Amino acid sequence: MSISHEKAQLRARIAGRKRQNPNADVADDQRELKTLSLEEHIRRVVENAPAPTPEQIARLRALLPPVD
Repeated sequence: MSISHEKAQLRARIAGRKRQNPNADVADDQRELKTLSLEEHIRRVVENAPAPTPEQIARLRALLPPVD
């Protein structure tokens, strides 16, 4: 399975910044990369699963941290 263009660009940006400065703070980019990976995984699962019930949606929603 290939990775998305957006994910590839983000990985390249992280690598480039670390090459230029091994101590570069890439935490925000790494967080975004993890979020993109999770988003892609969830999208694949949802596309191949039957529609969830409202109760199941509530259980899944409870897994996400609250938004400030």
